Amino acid sequence: MIRPVLRTSVRAARTFSTEAGAAGNDFVAQRAAVKAHAKDTTALWRNISFFACIPAIIGGSFWAYKLEADHHHHLEHLKEENGGELPHPPAYEYLNIRIKPFPWGMQSLFFNPDVNQKVESA
Repeated sequence: MIRPVLRTSVRAARTFSTEAGAAGNDFVAQRAAVKAHAKDTTALWRNISFFACIPAIIGGSFWAYKLEADHHHHLEHLKEENGGELPHPPAYEYLNIRIKPFPWGMQSLFFNPDVNQKVESA
């Protein structure tokens, strides 16, 4: 009577350990696949950063520098034509309307006296 019970319990234990081992191997294989995918993805984005983003940033910087240099040259040309000062823009009544001053004064926070028109209080 004890022998059949032991035989059944041994068979159940073998089946359980085989299934647990297979599940463990699946887990290990899945982890290895995730690590391989992470390695490939990291290499892809490193290459995109070095061979696409950095050259694009450098090219954009050169383009912006050239654009700003042309703008500065144009402003200098306007100053030469007008006796060393920029010409005053037309004083349209609908521009720069201020009912009350900002906490720091009548000019905007980004006021540049070389480029912007000074706003007088009304």
